[in-house]
Amino acid sequence: MTGYRDEHNKGQENQQYADKRDRPLQQEPIRTITMPTGGIVLLMGPSGSGKTTWLEQLVENGTLLSSETVSSDRFRQLVGDTDHIDWRQHPREEGDVLYQQYRLISDRAFRVMEETIAARARLNLLTWVDATHLHPEDRAVYINLARRNHVHIVVVALDVPEKVLLERDRTRLHARGRQRIKQHIVVFRENMYKLKSEGFDAVHLLKPRDLEQVRLERTANPLLQPLGNGVDVIGDIHGCYEEMMQLIHKLGYVTDEQGIYRHPDGRMLVSVGDIMSRGPRSLETMQFWQRQLAAQQALMVDSNHGWKVARYLEGRQVQMNHGDEQFVAELEQYGAVHGQEALDTLKEQFRAMLLAAPSHLVFTHNGVRRLIVTHAGIRDHYIGKQSKGISDYCRYGETDGQDDSGKPQRTDWFANHESGEWIVWGHDPRLRPTIVNRTVNIDQGVVFGGQLTAYRFPEQSFVAVDALHDYAQDTDSPLERQRKRRFAAPNLTPLINGYSVMTDSYGEIGVRSEFVKAAVDTVSHYTVPLEELMYVPPTMTPPAVSALDDYLEHPAEALAYYRSRNVSRIVAQKKHMGSRAIVLLFRDSQAAIPYIGRPLSGRIYTRTGRAFFPSSLEQQVLDKLRTDLEHANYFEQYGTDFVLLDTEIVPWNLKARELISSQYAHVAEAALHDRRTILDTLHTAQQQGREVADWIGEWRERLNNAQRFAEAFQAYCWDTDGLDGIQIAPFHILAHSTGSLMDREHTWHMQHAEQLAQSCSMILATEYQVVELDDEHAEQQLVQWWSDMTEQGHEGVVIKPECMTTYDGDRLVQPAIKVRGRKYLHIIYGMDYLQPDNLKRLKQRKTRKKERHALMEFALSLESVARFVRQEPLERMHECVLAALSLEADAVDPRL
Repeated sequence: MTGYRDEHNKGQENQQYADKRDRPLQQEPIRTITMPTGGIVLLMGPSGSGKTTWLEQLVENGTLLSSETVSSDRFRQLVGDTDHIDWRQHPREEGDVLYQQYRLISDRAFRVMEETIAARARLNLLTWVDATHLHPEDRAVYINLARRNHVHIVVVALDVPEKVLLERDRTRLHARGRQRIKQHIVVFRENMYKLKSEGFDAVHLLKPRDLEQVRLERTANPLLQPLGNGVDVIGDIHGCYEEMMQLIHKLGYVTDEQGIYRHPDGRMLVSVGDIMSRGPRSLETMQFWQRQLAAQQALMVDSNHGWKVARYLEGRQVQMNHGDEQFVAELEQYGAVHGQEALDTLKEQFRAMLLAAPSHLVFTHNGVRRLIVTHAGIRDHYIGKQSKGISDYCRYGETDGQDDSGKPQRTDWFANHESGEWIVWGHDPRLRPTIVNRTVNIDQGVVFGGQLTAYRFPEQSFVAVDALHDYAQDTDSPLERQRKRRFAAPNLTPLINGYSVMTDSYGEIGVRSEFVKAAVDTVSHYTVPLEELMYVPPTMTPPAVSALDDYLEHPAEALAYYRSRNVSRIVAQKKHMGSRAIVLLFRDSQAAIPYIGRPLSGRIYTRTGRAFFPSSLEQQVLDKLRTDLEHANYFEQYGTDFVLLDTEIVPWNLKARELISSQYAHVAEAALHDRRTILDTLHTAQQQGREVADWIGEWRERLNNAQRFAEAFQAYCWDTDGLDGIQIAPFHILAHSTGSLMDREHTWHMQHAEQLAQSCSMILATEYQVVELDDEHAEQQLVQWWSDMTEQGHEGVVIKPECMTTYDGDRLVQPAIKVRGRKYLHIIYGMDYLQPDNLKRLKQRKTRKKERHALMEFALSLESVARFVRQEPLERMHECVLAALSLEADAVDPRL
């Protein structure tokens, strides 16, 4: 880079130029010009100085991509079909018109070119701009453009002798003319020594002989880091040294002989910043990261406390408050023990470490950006760039004024994240890790008595340790404020455009905007109150179509599925034909307050979140259940304040009365009447001697189908009077206040359901069988049991792996497969579905989407129940429930 002395006046500069111009050429060492990773390089020089020729050579030899160069002449061609109009060869009036036309083309060309450069700058790409750029106002356009897009801007000025310029112009196809060249030279001379003061990041002055020797070098983007064998990103530590060391050991890091922590698998520790202040041991925490960084065994990004402390260590006038005063006290104590010289050395080491921290880090794999680590947030078009504005944003995030207590009101910057990478951040303490729109907050307020969290990538899993103390002792800490507003209505802004939920069993589950909006409409108008809606039961997938000719579904395919997933034992339970319902029953109404924020006996709702019973009948059912369970000492036996059940409530007509009346009963009545009439007509025709025997056989079978259809749905309906006739069959006992029970084996759930049935007359026990998948005889018994049951009119069975959450390697296995009987399927697929042509068509059904939804909804149900039991904020449960309802809004064949 060539430096310029601004204190010289223009006359001295011009004289120096004249002196240097007249010196004989000497061999000079090869010069290197460093190109920014992304940014703008302005070529500056009079017309004919060789800018275009030099760029073409750089493209030819592979130094530049052709897409990295833009030319004003090229854009004139694109806009106006010409890069030159010679108005001087025409009469004055014509020349004036042509001149104005040329100016219009140039104006439009530069506008389009600027838009192109701006688009590339926004994408952090490099662009060389080929134009004269002689006037300050022309250069200012690109300087401002670079600043707006947070990229570097460099000028390369080609200083070519006047004699050479004039000679070149005489040989050009479209000569600019001697006068114009001389004007360019004058303006160039006047501006070349002012460039540094205009705001360029670098200024390079090249002479013709330099073009043969200069070497262009691309700089590597220091923000880019290889993902390697994985990273462990640790949230805001704030001087909580003991918790940090516990977490690092829990992550599997061990010390070497030099005391450096390394991971056996070659993973890397990464800090989101704010490693000091507020907590008790900031100096030890900072010394740990200093050693790790020096050994290249850790990375750290800039942060608000880190930046403030760095300026304090530089001797700036900084107000050390909000916990920073505790860091200062530790420094003073260190100086008292070790002396001033040791203190000065330590402060300089800390200062250098903090100032070296980048605004953010971009981890890549196979050249693709996968993970962004920042302290407080980042906009998509900032990623991979560096500027003061970006650093400030990454330190402090985005705020919209202050609240009544003077605390900043943070905006949901993450709602606008669309570029696809995962962004991990801290700064804003949350009770639990929060995942929205592929952004992950891992500041769980360890210094406020919360947790210290690490996010493992690419595994996308969390590891955390509890705080040993509430070090801050702040009665108005972010965690306390969140606890107080636990039941506040969720903020839909970051969800409405689509979002993701991270689950332990399935990983990331993303839901699309249009389905979220449909689900929001549902919970806004139809469901029970949000605080009572803590679980949406997952759908159950049917098996693959049966290989048997006269069956659509058969247990053999479900057993084959689980066998192929390395499941060794299954549980098959009878499927009751009723309506799916969630039953939440509290010990007493006061026990509900910690969970839903107000007294409540309980709630019974459908799988879509609507109230199952009219309120008066619901209360009777809840009272009956509570009385029976209290008599059996259920709540004392299990030490629980509530029981949460996933059930089937029978009879079917309790919820499906209108459906049965308007569709099934009406269709059955009409079909029976029509088919009997047709059959009577055919018999009459036969008596008259007509050949209709085949038709009679066909319509007799159709009449039998209609009769089977009518019998099928009527078997699931009976009259009820108040509580009489209502039965509740539990699928699972989901949770007690002591914890989620969804990790228990299915046999435990079935046995527990039997105990509930013994305690409460309203609860119905469910028949089931346990089958070892290497026992052929047991499988045959299961098939026979299913066949006998369904021929008697029962719906079928649900086949499940022994454990609710089962994996085949790292793949989640279907938690349940429903196998329905031939008679029952008349209700689903129509009274004539078993006719060969119909059955052949139905066997082409696609179940892949249903299977995927079943897995995702199951994972969301596990997550939402766990969050409810932990008494997490309403928005944490709501994001799971809303996601499950959103999946329900995504159309799947309802017959499956």
